[in-house]
Amino acid sequence: MSEEYLVNFTPQETRVALMVQGAVQELHVERSNSRGIVGNLYLGRVVRVLPGMQSAFLDIGLERTAFLHVADIWDARPANGEGIRPIERILSEGQKIVVQVLKDPIGSKGARLTTQVSIAGRLLVYLPQEKHIGISQRIEDETEREQLRERIQRLSPPDEPGGFIVRTMAGDASDEQLAADIAYLRRLWGEVGSRATAAQPPALLHHDLTVVQRVMRDMVTRETGRIVIDSRENFSKLLAFAEEYMPQVKPLLEHYTGERPLFDLHGIEDEIQKALARRVDLKSGGYLIFDQTEAMTTIDVNTGGFVGARNFDDTIFKTNLEAAQTIARQLRMRNLGGIIIVDFIDMENEEHKESVLSELNKALARDHTRITVNGFTALGLVEMTRKRTRESLAHILCEPCPTCGGRGEIKTSQTVCYEVLRELLREARQFNAREYRLVAAPAVIDLFLDEESQALAMLSDFIGKPISLHPESSYNQEQYDIVLM
Repeated sequence: MSEEYLVNFTPQETRVALMVQGAVQELHVERSNSRGIVGNLYLGRVVRVLPGMQSAFLDIGLERTAFLHVADIWDARPANGEGIRPIERILSEGQKIVVQVLKDPIGSKGARLTTQVSIAGRLLVYLPQEKHIGISQRIEDETEREQLRERIQRLSPPDEPGGFIVRTMAGDASDEQLAADIAYLRRLWGEVGSRATAAQPPALLHHDLTVVQRVMRDMVTRETGRIVIDSRENFSKLLAFAEEYMPQVKPLLEHYTGERPLFDLHGIEDEIQKALARRVDLKSGGYLIFDQTEAMTTIDVNTGGFVGARNFDDTIFKTNLEAAQTIARQLRMRNLGGIIIVDFIDMENEEHKESVLSELNKALARDHTRITVNGFTALGLVEMTRKRTRESLAHILCEPCPTCGGRGEIKTSQTVCYEVLRELLREARQFNAREYRLVAAPAVIDLFLDEESQALAMLSDFIGKPISLHPESSYNQEQYDIVLM
């Protein structure tokens, strides 16, 4: 299937949409004031070593300290391969160390670090601490794998440090292109070493490419038909970047000059709004409900108004098949990661279960992010994990509701009324005020003037003090204050 990338530039934000057959499959958003830091190299300072967790926290210049586990420390592996050295024997507080970011800070968690550095080029990934030459798992032909390994060994002299992982797109590369990538990556690592020697922690040593450059480097394949860019200035910059580092991508670049905004023309703005919604409607009349929490994401499949099949089993089966395809697309669009639980509509037929699982795996195979599907559990749920390397679309574009605090619901005005009555009684027992004034949302005050007026009067008689009411339109429904007069 032919695919294309549409790139929308503004001074504050860059958005890249992957389109396949006219439908949005992925969306990448990068803001100039909060660019992702995965792949960045820092000179960090050890702030705290935690032997009990076999971890350390490092200051790399971010708002929160970053996290480094002993399993991600290259020096922790002894030469004889026997076990892993304890972290307290490797790191000490105040120590300087070069680290690379594995995961962006997400929610309340700091960035995840490693000391095993890898620097990606177009064709190769350079591993400065290793001598190993690995081949991408997507290159399956053994003869081709061996030939590529021999070519890299020939182009990389044995006295030069470092090893390489050969990327999928290196299969068609010439020796000149491979040699140029090797030279570029080694030069880059040399510059990082020079900066680390001269700098004081915390310091940024190397910034990874912009989102569009990463897409050009990592995601463009033989199936990519074009990359359309709506900014003349950035089109020129990307043209120069492609000419220097990836000439084969240069012919794919196009400058969009139309009057209508590029994302509006292809319906991407509407798809973004749908990807932020909790409910996703299926063409058949069924629908999905997405609930994203810090621990996991749950997806519930419902038949809704779908009555197109002859019997109920077929209705369920067809709804689940359509849901499997939509779930795979929504996971990419929303960039949901971590543990994902899918509650398909219960199916009695084992063949139907296998077909739905097969359809889900087939749809997920097009995802660039690593996914593991564990199949149906005893409760009939599908467990899966999707590697989380950056914030989800909702976390980038949205924030928790200030009224409900992200719960998705608020207390009823009646519930708040009863909380107020209990709080008034507590206040009356602690303080001997002349009068108690309640400041609350208009809906709560209205309830006290109508249905709950008798309860308020009884409380006023019980405590022997007057209670006055003051509506405040700026208060949300759960917010109230009791003022002692």
